[in-house]
Amino acid sequence: MQTKRDYEITRIRTRPSLVHLRFIVTLLALVSFIHLVDALRAHAQDALSEYQVKAAYLFNFLKFVEWPEESFADPLAPIVIGVVGEDPFGNALPQVVVGKTVQGRDLVIRIYRPGEDLRGAHILFISASERKRLPMILSSLHGSSVLTVADTAGFLDAGGMIQFLNENGRVRFAINVDATGRAKLKMSSKLLSLAKVVGGNGKEGSN
Repeated sequence: MQTKRDYEITRIRTRPSLVHLRFIVTLLALVSFIHLVDALRAHAQDALSEYQVKAAYLFNFLKFVEWPEESFADPLAPIVIGVVGEDPFGNALPQVVVGKTVQGRDLVIRIYRPGEDLRGAHILFISASERKRLPMILSSLHGSSVLTVADTAGFLDAGGMIQFLNENGRVRFAINVDATGRAKLKMSSKLLSLAKVVGGNGKEGSN
């Protein structure tokens, strides 16, 4: 016959730790992202528009980046997904983001006009319409922890962080780890394993 003490000991022994639970959640998110990448590289991109694919990537980047605590006003502050310049996503980004949370935070989309303060964003897509203003935009973000993303050629060389690439009709991405490091952003090693990595050791590697 199991006594109350035996029952309590069994509960303690079988109760998963918080760290273990967090590991499981992170692992499941990673598996989902890897499956997404594989799907987009294979068949999904044939049916989806270019910016539907890129919207899905933007959303999933959020799961594998850690921002400094000071990037948020409080523990419940939302993650702001910004787009500056002409919005190429249309309804694609809201369709991916609305109703979702990441790391326990709500997600907010904000379209910025040229000249606005962009430091309120956590991830910022810089439209191709802002090509001529790119140096000024990146300079205005110096010292911030805004994750910058674009699909403009030469974006990483200019100091940007993630650049979308088109390879054989498939969307891939490259990451400038020197730029993300200066911004105090922690990039998951698993995310880096799916990208072309620029910087760090001064070389470029592809996966």
